[in-house]
Amino acid sequence: MRKYILSLLPVAFVALVATAPAVARAEKSPNIVIILADDLGYGDLGCYGHPSIRTPNLDRMAAEGMRFTDFYVAATVCTPSRAALLTGRLPIRSGMSGDLQHRVQTRNSPGGLPPEEITIARALKGKGYATQAIGKWHLGHYPQNLPTSHGFDNFYGLRWSNDMEPTRGIPKGSSGNLDPKPEWWNCTLMRNDQPLEQPTDLSTLTKRYTEEAVRFIEQNRKKPFFLYFAHTYPHVPLFASKQFQKTSPRGLYGDVVEELDWSVGQVLDTLRKQGLDKNTLVFFTSDNGPWLVKDQVGGCAGLLQGGKGSTWEGGMREPGIAWWPGHVKAGSVNREMASSLDLLSTCLTLGKAPIPSDRIIDGVDMTPMLLGKGPGQRNLMIYYNGDEVYAIRKGPYKAHFTTFAGYSKEPPEKHDPPLLFHLPNDPGERFNIAAEHPEVIADIKQELENHRAKLVPGKRQY
Repeated sequence: MRKYILSLLPVAFVALVATAPAVARAEKSPNIVIILADDLGYGDLGCYGHPSIRTPNLDRMAAEGMRFTDFYVAATVCTPSRAALLTGRLPIRSGMSGDLQHRVQTRNSPGGLPPEEITIARALKGKGYATQAIGKWHLGHYPQNLPTSHGFDNFYGLRWSNDMEPTRGIPKGSSGNLDPKPEWWNCTLMRNDQPLEQPTDLSTLTKRYTEEAVRFIEQNRKKPFFLYFAHTYPHVPLFASKQFQKTSPRGLYGDVVEELDWSVGQVLDTLRKQGLDKNTLVFFTSDNGPWLVKDQVGGCAGLLQGGKGSTWEGGMREPGIAWWPGHVKAGSVNREMASSLDLLSTCLTLGKAPIPSDRIIDGVDMTPMLLGKGPGQRNLMIYYNGDEVYAIRKGPYKAHFTTFAGYSKEPPEKHDPPLLFHLPNDPGERFNIAAEHPEVIADIKQELENHRAKLVPGKRQY
């Protein structure tokens, strides 16, 4: 018997060694990729109902993962929305909210995302993650405000929107042109805090961003990584690479969105080829709604009212798709409220990093909802336009205290009593039911007072 037991020890040892890598893989913190479009509308993807823009990769991503119907960003325009996503905090808390005169950071803005803010990248880097920002930043252009000062090991992209470095003397309204000329723009492509190329060929941006993303994934396949991939498009002026030019039934806008879809496919294919797909959460969304006043080069909010610059649903309800094979249930449709504010708490939970306790975090952890282990934790959404609360959603009801078309010569319109809509019944916000539900109005007004009582705005950075 003793000899028999001793003879089994080598077999048991081999079996133990063989299972060790599997155990290590199971305990490894997941990789995280956030892909952010710019000015993409709720109705601009095939899986969200667009009839002519072809998005097979995003449609497959939704079919293999979770598609959100009620996913919100924290602001109506670029800069504050991005600040909120990366910090999990309403942008007014960091001084990044702006106002109706200074909506986004410009080349003349004196500040940017404050150095004391804790980004997803900074928190995950402290847990051994490789971190990279690719694409549009738009949170300050001075060295102390760039991604490399906020927890990112590397940055490859533009400091701001692609319309913010025009060539002198270009035609009026050039950014909204259906046939924009590359020589009208003098954009600077950055590598970390140094200019890499100026002018940059805007028709190659999506392709070059994607090549950089693929390289980053391949180079860091053996360690956990966080990739923040913030596309420049479909923000105007619109440019597509030769492969996608004049190929979409939707015209130039469709060309650009279909190239973004190709880019998403390249990222997912790389994860599959590297054997990383089952250990990587990929989340796709947009920073705000479509720029409707740009007509044919602007996007579509589907059945939702309004677009970029407004707190109607079309301005802040965005496509949201989560993909993590083996963890996020394939083909699931989530109808609960969720927000880009929630990405910080979710990413930090997955990366085993502590959620900051020395400041107010407005996001909640989506992990139970993503993994099918519990309901969502968000029942309230506060709609800021600049530094003012324009609306609040609580449960199914949304109250508008102020409305604004987004990019209109008409001033904002205040409402007393507020307008009230039941969003599941009326996602297009057409039927005001305030008169029938005074108790709902009173409850939401109390939520506004509670929020204001605890609010400490940050120093303005615009």
